[in-house]
Amino acid sequence: MKRYIWGGITLTIILLVGAFLLGRFAFPNNGLAALPKPELAEGERGQLGIDKNVNESTIDKYLGRSDAVYRDMRMLKDPGNYEAIGGDAYLSGFVAGFEVVPLPYLVNVTGLPEEVGDTYTGKTLFTFDGTGYKANYGQSMAVLEALFPKDKIIFLMCGGGGYAGMTKNMLVALGWDEDKIYDVGGYWFYDGENNVEVKRRLADGSIVYDFYKVPYHNIDFSEIAEE
Repeated sequence: MKRYIWGGITLTIILLVGAFLLGRFAFPNNGLAALPKPELAEGERGQLGIDKNVNESTIDKYLGRSDAVYRDMRMLKDPGNYEAIGGDAYLSGFVAGFEVVPLPYLVNVTGLPEEVGDTYTGKTLFTFDGTGYKANYGQSMAVLEALFPKDKIIFLMCGGGGYAGMTKNMLVALGWDEDKIYDVGGYWFYDGENNVEVKRRLADGSIVYDFYKVPYHNIDFSEIAEE
């Protein structure tokens, strides 16, 4: 009798494990919203590259995918005067699941609003000359591919949507699949349930930024081989 009992238990375990593996590999994002194809929003948001369907108001539905990476393109403290356009030069918060990769370290930033002025002007992985992207280091492409895996869906975000759009333009120009990249838009307009606050007001009224909370990818140019 014990043989049949243990045999039944073993069979049950095998079936449960099989069902788990089938669900994991056949339906890796079971329970999450299906992704629509990238589609530009209308008007000024579309000009920035922000997606019509996957954006600040809907991103919560698309978090936690095993087939995706989530990148926030802001600096911890941007030299640009983003307060002049109603934003925040500091990374005051982010959406849980996103990891910070500052765009100004990837490529020189152009086309910012006049009120913002200049952002970071130091070393970058690439240089954009108005027509194309030139690698500044022998390992520039390898670093970019490590940060933005080509086999993954890529969700991009920033403060107002501009840095995310610039990042998508660069990736597509360098060979990434445009249909796998979503410009989610700006954290400044996010009002969802996955907000991680970095900016904090103390009892005396002063402001501090808890940057230790931020999943941050630092690019150490001293460790990257020159071409």
